[in-house]
Amino acid sequence: MNPLSRAAALALLSLACACGPSGPGTPFNGVDVTGSAIGSSLKLRDGQGRERSLADFSGKVVVVAFGYTHCPDVCPMTLANLANARRKLGKEGDQVQVLFVSVDPKRDTPELLARYVTAFDPTFIGLGGKPDDVQRTVKDFKLYVEERPLGNGDYSVDHSAQIFAYDRKGNLRLVIPQTSAPDAIASDLRVLLNA
Repeated sequence: MNPLSRAAALALLSLACACGPSGPGTPFNGVDVTGSAIGSSLKLRDGQGRERSLADFSGKVVVVAFGYTHCPDVCPMTLANLANARRKLGKEGDQVQVLFVSVDPKRDTPELLARYVTAFDPTFIGLGGKPDDVQRTVKDFKLYVEERPLGNGDYSVDHSAQIFAYDRKGNLRLVIPQTSAPDAIASDLRVLLNA
């Protein structure tokens, strides 16, 4: 993550901390952002071209992560950790829906996204859309996203890498650092599942 990306991530975590930081006496490892309006209007398309929103998963704990299929390190590590955390929940994991939102609409077709996320877990859903739709979502989640040219027409996408967790009623509850271990993620999800 470059310095500007780190600054944006710290700004989001500062905002999250203002909403109710986790600490002694809280059951969460992630940052409690209960009551925050961040990420309230997620509407993008899945691998079959259907428009999906948080309301489609009412009754489940929903985890939203952002990234792109050409990401060399952070995105695959995040998805692997989420898949591992979901497995650690055992049967309760069936009540967790992971959504991976692409920040690279130029390259990440619905079909590519679907293949990519299901390689980590067959229940994961990739979401994308037209650049304007993705930009609206990025703005709603207050994320930093910037293309960085690599030469020969190729590019990488620097982006905030937090994980957002919603309770069964569709309320944003947690911002989880992407560096969180599967055990810590599973612990937070278990609390939300049993709340």
